[in-house]
Amino acid sequence: MLKTRVITAVLLFAFFIPALFILGNVSWAYAMLVFCLLGLYEWGGMIQLSSMQNKFYVGFAAFAGLLGVYLLQQFGFHQFFFNSLLVFVIVAIFWFFVVPIWFKTKTVIGNKLLMSALGLLLIASLWLALICAKGADPLLLLLLLATIWIADSAAYFAGKNFGKHKLAPHISPGKTWEGVLGAMIAVTAFGAIIYFNDGLGFHQMVVFPGLWLIVGLGVVGDLFESLMKRQANLKDSGHLLPGHGGILDRVDGIIPSLPIAILMIYTNSYFNTIA
Repeated sequence: MLKTRVITAVLLFAFFIPALFILGNVSWAYAMLVFCLLGLYEWGGMIQLSSMQNKFYVGFAAFAGLLGVYLLQQFGFHQFFFNSLLVFVIVAIFWFFVVPIWFKTKTVIGNKLLMSALGLLLIASLWLALICAKGADPLLLLLLLATIWIADSAAYFAGKNFGKHKLAPHISPGKTWEGVLGAMIAVTAFGAIIYFNDGLGFHQMVVFPGLWLIVGLGVVGDLFESLMKRQANLKDSGHLLPGHGGILDRVDGIIPSLPIAILMIYTNSYFNTIA
């Protein structure tokens, strides 16, 4: 299993890294649209849409995505970015205020229309964040994603070797507080590398609380997807990525963290500008 996970991860990196630094904003938007539509198709399966309903669902999202790319071309990246911030504010409210209540109540929402709209919002926010972060600075996007990847790997190994205290046993029995601590330690070390590397241009103490928040949001996203899978009686969101499961199994921590990280960075930059 570990060998398969590593091979799949290497192949994903082999595509992702060159695309991140070579593709222009529009080509990147198209590539990420395909990626996110695959994730949305998995979401449709988790909320138990029929095959026909799921095809229509993804088709509608594809049309909306193509319209978004057209607007990116017509009005430029900066206007696209500022319009996306509203979506990021909405999903921030969802993750900070709605999800904690959802975890506490473990409510099962059977309304497929409502859950379809939620899926569109969450996956659209991921797509917009991938475009906005890459357009602002490809290195910034890579660092943000690397934070989640490092946190995931550290949490896995720390939890496997030292995990004793369950984080949320009724949602995801495999998650432990030791795993979270391992993720925090690893990301703090990563933050120190970023902070002391003058060539990266992130020599600010805000790097550390920012990265810790990203780790926390990543854990929340992971637990939320686990709750959705548990309610749908699924082990994985899909089978597209051997050793990993589906697309959503790989991006569950990124879905909340990336849009909110961009919103946080923009807010910090704005207040620094007017101070």
